[in-house]
Amino acid sequence: MDIAKPAASSSRWFRPRPRTWWLAGGAVSIIGVAALGLVGLGQAAPGVARTSLWIDRAEQGDMVREIRANGLLVPRDIRWITAGAVATLQQVVVEAGARVEADTVILRMANPELLANQEKAEAALAGAEADVAAARTALASQLLDQQAVQARAESEWKIAQVKAQAYERAHAAGVISAIDLREATITEEQQEGRARIETRRVAAFRENMAAQLRAAQARRDEAASVLAIARQQVAALEVRAGSAGILQQVDVEPGQQVDLGAKLARVARPEELIARLQVPEVLAKDLLLDLPVRVDTRNGVAEGRVSRIDPAVRNGSVTVDVALGELPPGARPDLSIEGRIGLGTLRDVVSIPRPSLAVPDSDGELFVLASGDDEARRVPVRYGAASSDRIQILEGLRPGDQAVLSDTTQWAQSPRLRLR
Repeated sequence: MDIAKPAASSSRWFRPRPRTWWLAGGAVSIIGVAALGLVGLGQAAPGVARTSLWIDRAEQGDMVREIRANGLLVPRDIRWITAGAVATLQQVVVEAGARVEADTVILRMANPELLANQEKAEAALAGAEADVAAARTALASQLLDQQAVQARAESEWKIAQVKAQAYERAHAAGVISAIDLREATITEEQQEGRARIETRRVAAFRENMAAQLRAAQARRDEAASVLAIARQQVAALEVRAGSAGILQQVDVEPGQQVDLGAKLARVARPEELIARLQVPEVLAKDLLLDLPVRVDTRNGVAEGRVSRIDPAVRNGSVTVDVALGELPPGARPDLSIEGRIGLGTLRDVVSIPRPSLAVPDSDGELFVLASGDDEARRVPVRYGAASSDRIQILEGLRPGDQAVLSDTTQWAQSPRLRLR
């Protein structure tokens, strides 16, 4: 008979020895230190040369707000000269840069068809004027004939009146019968009616005569208008400046065919210039009319005020026109200038030179250096009002703090920068 042996306790076989505990703990410690080392390597601050960064200090005090913008001096009044007819340019009489008067011929063009049209229009006008003269003569003759008929009718009526009066006296004296008297009376009435009809006929003919003359004169006026247009087109072949000033540019060359309305040249008055500035759209919201402006022409500074603000944004900027006072010597159209538009002064605020990506009234981040440290920490900041060269700091910096103002988007995932 088999006797079952008691099972050995499992705890006896798996009970760790003291040395085993020490070895396991050491292994875990080594693994933990290695893991921390790997994590630390992954978050190591990138090194950057200090000389490659723009570092500046936050300051407290008054901040002058101004917008700096580049632009050009442009004439206040510009006259574009356009082609008055389709033609071929034959000669450039005056080159760009010359001073011209209103009647100065600057270009000569040719179009034989316009000359032919002018001759036809002149012949048509001559024919229309002859028709008016002929109509006036013919109608005058017809009026005379009609007036002759009227005069004859009136004279016959007067003769009938005299006979009727004589017959009435003779009848009263018993010389003629009542029948003869009645016949004379009827004849007088008949002649009177005829005379009145002829009078009305003459009046109607006068009205008809005036209408026919007006029609003939209208045809003559139409022909005269066509001739005036033809002459104007021929005269446009000699292109004149139209106003006194400087011929700034000529956009065509000899031998070139131009269409009606094509731009040919530009004339401007150089003594009446304005500044045209291109203001970045991020600063345009603070623009107002009549703001003071200082314009640097490289030869001097001119004072002015904002006179016009373009309502549209084009190519990331807003066009601003500045009415100027006295201009410094050497000012001329298309001269490159720099303008400073004054927005006012903020009293006792914290501000820094404006970073490249700083947007007014928004949140941002800057790398800030502790005093005497070579490592910059990323700090959230709140921007306020801005100028072209400085921006207000509402939160995040204190006076004296040094911040990296360069573009740091390449280190957007790093909380720190190590400066070398």
